[in-house]
Amino acid sequence: MSSKNKQAITAAILAVGIIVIDQAIKVAVKTGMYLHQSIKVTNWFHILFTENDGMAFGMEVFSKWLLTSFRIVAVIALTWYIGRSIKRGINWGYLICLTMIAAGAAGNIFDCLFYGMIFNNPPAPMVAEFVPWGTGYGQLMLGRVVDMFYFPLVEWDWPQSMPFCGGEHFIFFSPIFNFADASISCGVIALILFYNQKMFSSSVANAPSVETPSASKAEESLNK
Repeated sequence: MSSKNKQAITAAILAVGIIVIDQAIKVAVKTGMYLHQSIKVTNWFHILFTENDGMAFGMEVFSKWLLTSFRIVAVIALTWYIGRSIKRGINWGYLICLTMIAAGAAGNIFDCLFYGMIFNNPPAPMVAEFVPWGTGYGQLMLGRVVDMFYFPLVEWDWPQSMPFCGGEHFIFFSPIFNFADASISCGVIALILFYNQKMFSSSVANAPSVETPSASKAEESLNK
């Protein structure tokens, strides 16, 4: 098996694995906990069931239709780029990073596309259940992304004398995220740390050269 085929198979297995793990966690949380229920694992780690319509870590921007459409186009474009890069020769680490980003984005897209169609939305303390297709809480592409990982690592109250935020309670690292968000973040951080412009340039420089017919003839004439 060629190196390119190995890379393609590895990327596919990794992507499927990330999506399956992400969806398994989300379905378990959604069908086992009611919205905003929290399970304290440690003082600095909670399983807190939330849902959002926006980007990673619960940020909400743009309309839902536009956001979901953008995600789909972005994943298609990134998948095409990964396939093109494998054919041209790609660094293994760079491939893993790109695959983690694409798979994480695809995991959240699945929520947006289908969760509104297949889940109901009962009030607490009832938990969500699977329902017949199209009878859920929303339309196609209007589902909400499930988040659950919450790490309130450090908390304190600002002194009253502090301007603007005096007396307010502060939580260090308050975003609530999911496995797909973590996959995207790890992939992006690794790209920034290890695969800068110099790496891209070196990968191009190490690509196999292609001789033109005129160049080959010139070389033959010199060797005679």
